[in-house]
Amino acid sequence: MAKEYSRTQRIGDQIQRELAMLIQREIKDPRLAMVTITAVEVSRDLAHAKVYTTVMSQDDSSQIAESLDILQDAAGFLRMQLGKAMKVRTVPQLHFHYDASIRRGTELSALIERAVAEDRSKHHDASED
Repeated sequence: MAKEYSRTQRIGDQIQRELAMLIQREIKDPRLAMVTITAVEVSRDLAHAKVYTTVMSQDDSSQIAESLDILQDAAGFLRMQLGKAMKVRTVPQLHFHYDASIRRGTELSALIERAVAEDRSKHHDASED
């Protein structure tokens, strides 16, 4: 039976779960609110991990950059805590990136809804004539 997930994917999933808990419980910075870890990509040699985050209710790029700076400043602490929580020999360096896919998804969803509403109104107007 073949493996469903590679080792790096399993470690990435575990890092994602652990980081979500750590950020919620351990990072006490009031500027950092509503951060969600959307994905973690771990390099094959387990030396680096790209952590993709999204910040809910913040569309301002300066606030997003500030949140990423806070997370990057706390990366060493988070890495140390990951080392305590996980059973791996080496814990990857954490590199935080903003994931804009959720915001893009909501924008596309709004566009689709608007197009459907316009189509319905045109169809409704045409049926009245």
